[in-house]
Amino acid sequence: MTEQVLTVIIPAYNEAANIPLVIPGVIAFCEQNGFNLIVVNDGSTDNSKALLNDFINHPCCTVIHHKLNRGYGGAIKSGIEACQTDYLVTIDCDGQHVAENIHDLYQKLIVDDADMVVGSRKGLKADTTARSFGKRIIRSIIKMLMPLPVYDINSGMKMYRTDLAKRYCKICPDSMAFSDVICLTFINKRHRVTEIPIHIEPRKMGKSNVTVKTAFHTVYEVFNMVVLFNPIRIFLPVALLCIICGIVWGIPILLAGRGVSVGSMLAIVLGVIILFFAAIAEQLSQIRKRDL
Repeated sequence: MTEQVLTVIIPAYNEAANIPLVIPGVIAFCEQNGFNLIVVNDGSTDNSKALLNDFINHPCCTVIHHKLNRGYGGAIKSGIEACQTDYLVTIDCDGQHVAENIHDLYQKLIVDDADMVVGSRKGLKADTTARSFGKRIIRSIIKMLMPLPVYDINSGMKMYRTDLAKRYCKICPDSMAFSDVICLTFINKRHRVTEIPIHIEPRKMGKSNVTVKTAFHTVYEVFNMVVLFNPIRIFLPVALLCIICGIVWGIPILLAGRGVSVGSMLAIVLGVIILFFAAIAEQLSQIRKRDL
């Protein structure tokens, strides 16, 4: 791999216990391979800022400090904006990702001429039962709404082209849902997205910030993304369901000579209104997509 072709981006929020254990090893890996490293301190309230400032003298390392917490996605966005190489890879600051897997992702990206390579944790047992169940639910919901050619869309280890990341990150949320939405955006924009298995280590110190609230917010953001790229897929089934229910409900009443059912007409009119909303949403979607 040639020099200055890749930047490693690490978002860090209240990871003071992990920074001395993780960052020196990543810096050594980057220096050995000629990579850049950007660490984004996302408004941490512990000693993360002071610890990260100890690494600013390394020529390959750039440290960005947020005054306030912006969220996981917000931290990655700051890293993307500061990135000056052709490709970038995101990893977490908890020590779960193995730096050597970066070579595997890059090789996959070049061989497949891909625009994004996802580090897949499929089959690994690093997650708790509750988190694994939540991820399966999210994945199932997404597959109902859109094609999903990769398994682990919310993996924190992804490598992609920097120019595309800079283009699409502006429509991605600042929250933990960033990982899912940026991957789905690449897929919806018809870029080549592939995945490759990676190795996961246990979290070195501390605990994850992922909660049940994070899962619900992720589903909400994915729904917003589908409405942005393909609103017909959301609104058309609902509209048709209302119209069909109205017809099925109203016909027996009409044939019985009891006139037109008010409930039946309400369902049909509601379906027609939703169809009009779908048409408007589709036009707005086309306008928004042309700006990307």
